[in-house]
This record gives sequence, structure tokens and C-alpha cells, in this order.
Amino acid sequence: MRKAAIVSAVASIPLLFTVNIASAQQLGTAAEARAMLDNAAAELKKDETAALDKFNKGEAGFKDRDLYVFCFETATGKFTAHPNAALKGTDVRALKDKSGAAMGEAIFAAAKDGKVTAVDYVFPKPGGTDLVPKQSFVTKVGSQGCGVGYYK
Repeated sequence: MRKAAIVSAVASIPLLFTVNIASAQQLGTAAEARAMLDNAAAELKKDETAALDKFNKGEAGFKDRDLYVFCFETATGKFTAHPNAALKGTDVRALKDKSGAAMGEAIFAAAKDGKVTAVDYVFPKPGGTDLVPKQSFVTKVGSQGCGVGYYK
């Protein structure tokens, strides 16, 4: 009986590693965030209105776990795409991270044609309250400043 319990415990060790690996992959990576931003830029170049609609709905791969596209007008700073519908029409420059830093100003300033800039700030992970490092890749396409963020 004791031997069977030991064999069962040893046999379950690989399962523990699989669970830990799976939970670590629940958040998007830097490479995935950058790829989503590159895809968003291509969509914006094809048809801005249709692209913003896809971003707002999280369709066509523009919402994946904690990764999503957000956009704002570079002339006004007003959000045109964000999964939080309450932010649409508000000014990105007014955003502060949970530590009080003006992350919105940094994101707005980072939107430059033909360049992707990384903006660092702190924010709680989905479902959490502890502040953790987060980074958004930000670029400008036409009249839109867009970004995709991931947790470091």
C-alpha cells in the first residue's frame, strides 16, 4: 500500500510542472504584444474605421487573454478604441497608473509615425490589486496612436 502511494505521488510530479507552466502562459508576452500591435497597424492602414471596430470588439485576434489594442486620436488624445467602453472619448493624457504616475502623458508622447516606443508603468494584473510592472508598445498610424501592453 505504501509503495503504491509513493508511485502515485512520483507519477503526479510532471502534472505539477504542467499546471505551473500553463498558469504562467495565461498572460501575454512581449513578443505577442508587439505582434498584435504590428497586426493592428496593418489593419489601420487598410481601413481605419473597420480596424477600430475590430479593436473595440476584440475581434480578429485583437483581444487575447490580457492583451488588447487601444487607440486614441493623436490630435485630441481621445480614445477611439479600448475594451473598457467607458474610456472611449476620454483623453488618454488624463490616465495615471495606480502609483499616481502620469502614464497617459507618456503613452500620448510615445505615438510617433514609423516608430514603436515602449512605455513602462505599473498596474495590477487582471483580478489582482498588487502593482506589477507593465509595458505598452505604442506607435502612430495615420491619425491614430495605438498600443498593446503586457505584464512583465
